[in-house]
This record gives sequence, C-alpha cells and structure tokens, in this order.
Amino acid sequence: MWIVKQAMVKKVPSPVDKHVGSRVRMRRVMIGMSQEKLGDGLGLTMQQVQKYESGKNRIGASRLQHISHILQIPVPFFFDGAPQLPGQPEAIGEPPWPAYVSEFLAMTDGLALTKAFMRVKAPRLRRRIVELVREIAGNDLNERERSE
Repeated sequence: MWIVKQAMVKKVPSPVDKHVGSRVRMRRVMIGMSQEKLGDGLGLTMQQVQKYESGKNRIGASRLQHISHILQIPVPFFFDGAPQLPGQPEAIGEPPWPAYVSEFLAMTDGLALTKAFMRVKAPRLRRRIVELVREIAGNDLNERERSE
C-alpha cells in the first residue's frame, strides 16, 4: 500500500478576498458593530468573522449577501476599489476612489479621524486641519530622509 503525502502548502489569500474582508471590517466598524454581533447574525463565531475580515477565508456569495443585509449596505460596496487580478480585462471607467482611500478607511485610526473630521462644521477650521496634517506629514518625511 502506497501512502502519498501532500506537501503542506500554505494558501495565500487572494488580494480580492483581502479587499472584500477589509470592506466588511470597515463597514462593521463604521456602524459600531462588534465582530461578535456580526458573527451572531451570521451564525458564526467571532474567530470566523476575523478570518473573513483578514481575507484568510473566502466569503461565499450567499454569505456576502447576508453580511450586506446585516451591515445595511449593497453588495457592490464590498468590491469598490478591489484590485484587478492578472488576466482580468481592464475595468471600464475610473475606480470610485484611489486604493489608499479604502486602505485608510479600513484602519481604525483612519475611520476615527474621518468621523471626527466630519463633525467639524467650520470650513476654515477644516482647511487648517488639513494644512496641519500636510505639514506634519511633510516634516515626518523630511526627517526620515535626513536620517537615511
């Protein structure tokens, strides 16, 4: 009797699965829902939700539709700004926003900063905040360049 051992191959998450998962996380955080509560709505554990959000596990179509219902967002939201896979035809038109916007909003700090910024009603003060952040970012870059 021959026993064939398969090599342990670590499966790398697809960039699209990672993107969709990050969009699930972004929307969940936007509405203040915990992973436990989303998991309860789906009949899953918090750990399974974590795997979906990290892109480790692929979200099936029916489950994604269920998630969209729970998070009260249309399914296409999860694919906005998704990376193009090799061999896919070019998309028609411009993406809704650059990838860095999705990445920023997927981070807890990015989302918190966006929510706080949106509460600032004075246009002049908002412009000053943007100028301040630009200056800080510029100084940070200049300091890093000098140290290299």
